[in-house]
Amino acid sequence: MNMQEALRAVTERRDLTGPEMTQVMRQIMTGEATPAQMGAFLVGLRMKGETVDEVAAAAAVMRELATKVEVSPEHLVDTCGTGGDASGTFNISTAAAFVVAAAGGRVAKHGNRSVSSRSGSADVLESAGVNLELDPEAVAQCIDRVGVGFLFAPHHHGAMKYAVGPRREMGVRTLFNVLGPLTNPAGAPNQVLGVFSTHWLEPLAQVLGRLGSRHVMVVHAEDGLDEISIGAPTRVAELRDGRVSSRIIAPEDFGLARTPLDAVRVDSADESLTLIRGVFAGQPGPARDIVLLNAGAAIYVSGLAESMEAGVRRAAQVIDEGAAAARLEQLASFSRSFRP
Repeated sequence: MNMQEALRAVTERRDLTGPEMTQVMRQIMTGEATPAQMGAFLVGLRMKGETVDEVAAAAAVMRELATKVEVSPEHLVDTCGTGGDASGTFNISTAAAFVVAAAGGRVAKHGNRSVSSRSGSADVLESAGVNLELDPEAVAQCIDRVGVGFLFAPHHHGAMKYAVGPRREMGVRTLFNVLGPLTNPAGAPNQVLGVFSTHWLEPLAQVLGRLGSRHVMVVHAEDGLDEISIGAPTRVAELRDGRVSSRIIAPEDFGLARTPLDAVRVDSADESLTLIRGVFAGQPGPARDIVLLNAGAAIYVSGLAESMEAGVRRAAQVIDEGAAAARLEQLASFSRSFRP
């Protein structure tokens, strides 16, 4: 299928098959499609509505073209979300990554700089002294040595260069807003994936199932947060043993108080890091509670806890022991040991 045929299909609201989407995505990601064709296709696709087949095929092409990080999949988890909720909260999933590592998990943290928030995962890690300029082998060593490595998206998805200009000029959400968390370069089979809309909960769980994921929680809170929230119930689509189930969880289910999100908002990467270090130092409060919820979920999907409740308890234990704080400092130190 060439780009003209693809454009006719989406403007006529016809769904593409998996093989058709694979052909189109390869043209986009190898520079064969013009910027005008790419922009028109992405907008047409969004207006038609992306299907599970289309998203899975597009993600498979991005995975194929990514610069991979070779590590064992044992207890390997990612905490990358779509972003786009404009909540202004601190870097919850990044903080959770260090708690999971301290609990014995191995985290391939996929992420980027801020787009819609005040602090992206790359921004707060850079503030903490983490070297972002690592090649795949060095990232793999971080995961094996420290338990967490940061997969800076621009270093692993070079083919995205063809989509950067059209995406910036369009300024609207497209398929690419959901592809990032589906394309972890280490192939992490377990994941806690926050999404910006309830629309994507079950579809992305189904997509990850097709891509070979083992245990995944796709989450969106009723207060709009693309994390498990302390401010409202959170809707969950859980992929486990090849099946997707849905449920709603709330802070009270884990013995935590419900608190408005204002308590966990920040204005910069430095403020985010200060809040994270406070949590890791044992300071009680809403920031600690929301890290416990999200880290507990990641510990659970990584296979290190039988339930999310047990994961939350384990998260509290490693924070109180100082192990999460130690992992953050270890990653900063070890990542800087590699020459530019």
